[in-house]
Amino acid sequence: MPGHIVQTAPIPGQKPGTSGLRKTTGEFQAPHFLENYVQAIWNGIGGVAGKTLVLGGDGRYFNAEAAQVVLRMAAASGAARVIVGQGALLSTPAASHLIRKRGTDGGIILSASHNPGGPEGDFGVKYNGPNGGPATEEVTDRIFAATQAITDYAMLDAQDVDLSTLGETRLGQMVVEVVDPVADYAALMAEIFDFDAIRALLAGGFRLHFDAMHAITGPYAKAILEETLGAAPGSVVNGTPSPDFGGGHPDPNPIWAKELVDRMMGPDAPDFGAASDGDGDRNMIMGRGIYVTPSDSLAVLAANATRVPAYADGLAGVARSMPTSRALDRVAEALSIDCYETPTGWKFFGNLLDAGRATLCGEESAGTGSDHVREKDGLWAVLFWLNILADSRASVADLMADHWARFGRHYYSRHDYEAVDTAAAKGVMDALRARLADLPGTTAAGRQIAFADEFSYDDPVDGSHSAGQGLRVGFTDGARLVIRLSGTGTVGATLRVYLEAFVPGPEGLDRDPQEALAPMIAAAEALAEIATRTGRTAPDVIT
Repeated sequence: MPGHIVQTAPIPGQKPGTSGLRKTTGEFQAPHFLENYVQAIWNGIGGVAGKTLVLGGDGRYFNAEAAQVVLRMAAASGAARVIVGQGALLSTPAASHLIRKRGTDGGIILSASHNPGGPEGDFGVKYNGPNGGPATEEVTDRIFAATQAITDYAMLDAQDVDLSTLGETRLGQMVVEVVDPVADYAALMAEIFDFDAIRALLAGGFRLHFDAMHAITGPYAKAILEETLGAAPGSVVNGTPSPDFGGGHPDPNPIWAKELVDRMMGPDAPDFGAASDGDGDRNMIMGRGIYVTPSDSLAVLAANATRVPAYADGLAGVARSMPTSRALDRVAEALSIDCYETPTGWKFFGNLLDAGRATLCGEESAGTGSDHVREKDGLWAVLFWLNILADSRASVADLMADHWARFGRHYYSRHDYEAVDTAAAKGVMDALRARLADLPGTTAAGRQIAFADEFSYDDPVDGSHSAGQGLRVGFTDGARLVIRLSGTGTVGATLRVYLEAFVPGPEGLDRDPQEALAPMIAAAEALAEIATRTGRTAPDVIT
């Protein structure tokens, strides 16, 4: 099967964000766009000749076609083997596990994570390294440089590979190995958690409701929750992956997972509710009548980690992204373990996990994980909660009440302003950045400011420095405001405002978060002038 060289030229806009390159589906389908970026990955990692890669995606529109392009380009560039999930499907955490288990040279994940799919939706491509985690900044910088210098790419002339049948075949000289996308991941979960205890919980009448949001975790959840652990048939809903995610937005938060919220807040609510996102790396946790914020969820997992067999000996340390609430910090202090604060982006946790400095990591954007893989893992978080509930025999609401009584409560919310005019969003950031040095000692909406800075990070493992990671304003009463531009949107800019206020208790632990944060919301507007500068009088999404 001969290959050929296609002449091309750099295409603007191919700078990867916090986790790969995400653009609209139409952009990825444009001539040379996907091929240029894939070749730039090969060039950025020193080529793929003789290497073994993992390949899979979340099943969104264009997933199947893109997988065939990646295979033909890998074969044309001399790759030895590509391990592909059946149907070109793999959740992001399952891909990470497969890279690690098989000792491959990395992998390609086809996903735009929690972004909508379909012809009018989004698509994404990212490279994960040999440790199973997202490419480091050094590698993504090399990939971006390659996109700006590309002159040609190699393509094998071949028919599509049958990815529906398990087993090995050849594409030119390259072996294509099609594997069950669920089996290895399910086996790993059985090693981590006490499946017998969870089975007993479910057999005793405990009811759960898992919304897969028409995305990749459906097959994983059905296999593990229903078939292995014995949850009642139908406990997993929206469980068949759809190219456009059933016309929905596969982001597990109270806005887009409204079906789940309505069910869990209703008169006949199950004991436990959860959801995951497009590629399976995010989670949403609920109990009967209660929503658990991602920041609180991370803190609860850390506080109860020894209930889980894999973490029975305790945690080496924990880590959170800077915008995530400081609830985790208080748990770490009580456990006498280190708590690391990193920039947003799972790749920053990789060094800490690889060095054995951290065991659990999490981000406020519904991502939680541990050293079992090098990605956040939605279904893992769900199983972690079920293991804790099985061991404690407490309800989610009681578990949260006990946690807040012990550690205090960090009222926390994220306000997202989506598809904001890019210049206006940058104007918000630039204006506040210019005032940071003068803010300490002044007040905003009646609250005194203790510090104000732009977060930067020095990696304690490799010494690398990351600047410009978000604006922070801290108040004398322990409250905190963070503002940053997100790197996960594909249209305009997404402005994220993070609001946090701490209540030590015992009074004031059961307030509505938006009510408790009202003074912080006023302070945010006074400082950032979002309404004035963008014309947006309210956020698009509140979580």
